[in-house]
Amino acid sequence: MQKRITTPLTIEKVEELKAGDSVLLTGYIYTARDAAHKRLVELLEKGEDLPFDIENQIIYYVGPTPAKEGMPIGSAGPTTSYRMDPYTPKLLDKGLKGMIGKGKRSDEVVESMKKNKAIYFAAIGGAAALTAKCVKSSELIAYEDLGAEAIRRLYVEDLPLIVVIDSNGNNYYSIGQEEYKNSLK
Repeated sequence: MQKRITTPLTIEKVEELKAGDSVLLTGYIYTARDAAHKRLVELLEKGEDLPFDIENQIIYYVGPTPAKEGMPIGSAGPTTSYRMDPYTPKLLDKGLKGMIGKGKRSDEVVESMKKNKAIYFAAIGGAAALTAKCVKSSELIAYEDLGAEAIRRLYVEDLPLIVVIDSNGNNYYSIGQEEYKNSLK
């Protein structure tokens, strides 16, 4: 079932989404990869403020290529999510509600998602140029020295995503494999 959602991502919106749902996302999201995640968690450990309000936000695990003239962003495909796993539970505890990436997540992250009522989306790998067309604006927020991996605030329209892990811990990667195996019988 395809659903349209807008940010911010509230608990009510998260609880409506189920593993396997196809989503078109519109609104503001943030970009960050492992180096930025490490810095965010270091700030939290020092008791300092984050460079943006993470409450009810979505982080897209992407390091976009430089923007071509007239475009807000270059190719923007998802990166492998497990690299953010050591940092994710602390960000979820601070109010992060959604993550966009590709690949599996650790058991610790899934448990933290269930505890904090958060969701994990997969973006379409291999379609980075098409994904970039959904990005309508891009603003540098923090860590310019990280280049493509700096934190940016993006405005997206109808960004196509799939709910991989819902707030109850249901995992579409596992469900999809079982459905496929059963279809072969």
